[in-house]
Amino acid sequence: MSDSSASGAATVAPPPATQRERPRKTVLQVLRLSALRRLALLPVIVLALIIGSQLNDAFLTTDNILTNVLGASAVLAVVVVAESLIIIGGHFDLSLQSLVGFAPMLSAWLVVPKDAGGAGLHLSPFLGLVVLFAVGAAIGLINGFLVARLKLNAFIVTLAMLILLQGLTLGVSGGQTLTSLPDAYAYLGNAMWLGVPAEVWVAALVFLAAGLFMRYHVVGREIYAMGGNEEAARAAGIKTTRVTWGLFVVGGMLAALAGLMLTSRIASVTANQGQDLIFTVFAAAVIGGIDLDGGRGSMAGAATGVVLLGVIQNILVVAEVPSFWVSAIYGGIILVSLMLGALAGSPTLGKLAARLRTARPATAPARTEAGA
Repeated sequence: MSDSSASGAATVAPPPATQRERPRKTVLQVLRLSALRRLALLPVIVLALIIGSQLNDAFLTTDNILTNVLGASAVLAVVVVAESLIIIGGHFDLSLQSLVGFAPMLSAWLVVPKDAGGAGLHLSPFLGLVVLFAVGAAIGLINGFLVARLKLNAFIVTLAMLILLQGLTLGVSGGQTLTSLPDAYAYLGNAMWLGVPAEVWVAALVFLAAGLFMRYHVVGREIYAMGGNEEAARAAGIKTTRVTWGLFVVGGMLAALAGLMLTSRIASVTANQGQDLIFTVFAAAVIGGIDLDGGRGSMAGAATGVVLLGVIQNILVVAEVPSFWVSAIYGGIILVSLMLGALAGSPTLGKLAARLRTARPATAPARTEAGA
């Protein structure tokens, strides 16, 4: 009887102190790794800035950084935010690059005079901008319906939408560039707010709003949960269909905003506007730590990806690299950045380190019991 009691007492004995502390260490390690992933590209960005400064004395000037690096990256930044939100939620949207061209093209076509290539409806610039954002929301709503309600593959759906919108853009414009745009369409590309281009402020505010929303709002946490495991999120009471619709609608409106920014920057709408943009968008998002499997990533990390690509692009221009080498160099630098980011914040390396740290405390109690 006493042996049985002793056995029961041994069974329910509290775990050693090292085992009780282990969950706390794991949480701290996760927080460190999360911060490390967000900042993993900062050394690469600093190195790129040093290289650029050695190639040209004008590289680190305020005008070059604000206008040619950050200003030129503002359109990319807004689309990266849109794509990152959708990817974190567990889906893709390839049609964003076509919306960058189609939304401002349709809007401008309704506004500009007929002799300038428009429809001749003479719609007011204000209503034209309303149409621009409405088009982005409508395309996002259609994508969301096909993906969330009909359960179609997001990659195939948005690829088909990309092709459709490209065709519509060419059809509306007749393959021509629309000019003679109202001042409202050119404002963001020319305005300066506190000495900084307005488009840089817009991109920064979009990143800030998205980052705060994803970090602190309950829907932001639901997006992470849905991207990690949609079935589990649905079982936990998250309205995944509604959240998916919302992601695609917001993504479409942000792509329309990016289209307006690009239109304002070049003071026109081209028939191929936004073409091949999606490849750079995915590159910036993935380099910035956005997990293509969904459920992981941060807006701060995505922002560092955008900045790095902007710096690299400017370095190639400053160095006067021949155009036929630009794509190869660009792709190679992206691959190197991806590898450095993976080594700095790899979940696999983090798990391995955690196991090595906890290996000795875990075996110590076993040796003591064996000796007893």
